[in-house]
Amino acid sequence: MTKLSIRHRTTYSYRYPVLLAPHRLTIRPRESHDLLLVSHDIDVSPGATLNWSTDVFGNSIATASFAEPTASLAIDSAAVVDLRAANWPIFNIAVSAINYPFFYEQNEWKDLGALRDQQYPDPAKTLDRWVRGFVGGDTLSLLKDISAGIANRHMYLSREAEGTQAPVETLTKGSGTCRDFAVLFAEAARLLGFGARIVSGYLYNPARMLTGSRDSGTTHAWVDVFLPGAGWITFDPTNRSMGSANLIPVAVARDIAQTTPISGGFTGASDAFLAMNVAVDVMEL
Repeated sequence: MTKLSIRHRTTYSYRYPVLLAPHRLTIRPRESHDLLLVSHDIDVSPGATLNWSTDVFGNSIATASFAEPTASLAIDSAAVVDLRAANWPIFNIAVSAINYPFFYEQNEWKDLGALRDQQYPDPAKTLDRWVRGFVGGDTLSLLKDISAGIANRHMYLSREAEGTQAPVETLTKGSGTCRDFAVLFAEAARLLGFGARIVSGYLYNPARMLTGSRDSGTTHAWVDVFLPGAGWITFDPTNRSMGSANLIPVAVARDIAQTTPISGGFTGASDAFLAMNVAVDVMEL
């Protein structure tokens, strides 16, 4: 078990005072048998009223509402977690799903719903041809090979601009960020009939050896795939890894746009926005 402190600070600055619309905050770590949330606090400046809710995926959502105009906004999330995930996990996959292809049980198939559906068009079958080149052997090896294939074929390039590349674009460019690789992996898994969900959260990188962060921690994106018997199994194609060690989930969703940590707008002059800065620190206690 590893006890970690996570500090995630986001600041916005404006040329003139603006009236902030309600902001949606998806920054509370998501508890599971692999992760215990010891504490979590959000500090917002200027002061805001926080209303908590749970979305359709079970993520904790805080909505911050503001009363007065301001020329700056700071949202500071501080969490302490116990990370309990094994470094070398063993998954008890049902006998019926050990080899690919397999069939989900009827209720699982229904419940996975849109998490089985491709989210991006592939009219030239570019992704289809690429992912079917991995088919063969047992199910877990297939998924591991796809994850490794993404890391081996593509160069990791940090990108400050918002948005995510479509899977075919990532394949064509041969490069991307963790969120691009997560979307590519999820779409490839769905094309083969798997239920997959996008996960956003934090990467704990104490030795600074993992791809995606030069520091001890950063925001990160990866994928969970549902396999009968084992449940949701984590794959991080950016680092060719399987299992939740070094990963602190915050949100799971069908589409990566649904996992944005902070979203919201403002009313004011069209040139009012100056800058946004994000700082993340993940360290062992």
